[in-house]
Amino acid sequence: MNFSLLTIFPEIFGDFCRHGIVRRALESKTITLNPVDLRQFAAGRHKVTDDRPYGGGCGMVMKPEPLIAAVRAIRSKDPEAVVVHLSPQGRVFDQSIAKELTTIDHIVFVCGRYEGVDARVEKEIDMDISLGDYILTGGELGAMVVVDAVTRLLPGALGKEASADAESFSDTLLEHDHYTRPADFEGDMVPEVLLSGNHQDIEAWRLEYSLVHTLLKRPDLLAKRPLSEKERGYLVKWYLFLKELLEQAGAEIR
Repeated sequence: MNFSLLTIFPEIFGDFCRHGIVRRALESKTITLNPVDLRQFAAGRHKVTDDRPYGGGCGMVMKPEPLIAAVRAIRSKDPEAVVVHLSPQGRVFDQSIAKELTTIDHIVFVCGRYEGVDARVEKEIDMDISLGDYILTGGELGAMVVVDAVTRLLPGALGKEASADAESFSDTLLEHDHYTRPADFEGDMVPEVLLSGNHQDIEAWRLEYSLVHTLLKRPDLLAKRPLSEKERGYLVKWYLFLKELLEQAGAEIR
């Protein structure tokens, strides 16, 4: 899979490429990652990529010429490339979008800065993606998040093929608790089932606590999930347990 990143700060991706899963994916040629300096496509001696907005107002706007020239240069070599704009007006990025993006061979990220990009660039955009309802200094950070999330879903990118499937959000559930050595830390013990070696019991425990974590912390995710009979049984068990605790505390359940 190929990623191109249109940016005025290509060097910002240096450390990102040198660590972790992204580094291994680059070394194994699972992905390629190409930061493209927009100044190469800017006209004039000073290679200006931004200007003041028409109509006045604070801040600067990224000029259309360098961005459109960069996109067209890439598409001249790869007409099937999909151009993604990191924008607060886009679809909010989640695991389902990450999976969707794994089906694309070449993604070109437009990494905006300042007040955004000239609206005339939109004709070259295939998809807008937002990381959420907050403001970042530039699209580079957003592009890194998307590249990382997509890369870890590609075959061979993680050590075990099942690893990505078991992570939070992959099955509309948060993950269960994780433990490692020592088994006893300051009197806080690892759950006995995890030390039992019984893989069937361990998987049942993990499913139950994934459901509990999701119920307590992100109940909205459960609304997206068709529950099996076993899963409903776990949730009823914990509902009755919590109900009893609240009744003992004198609280009402409505």
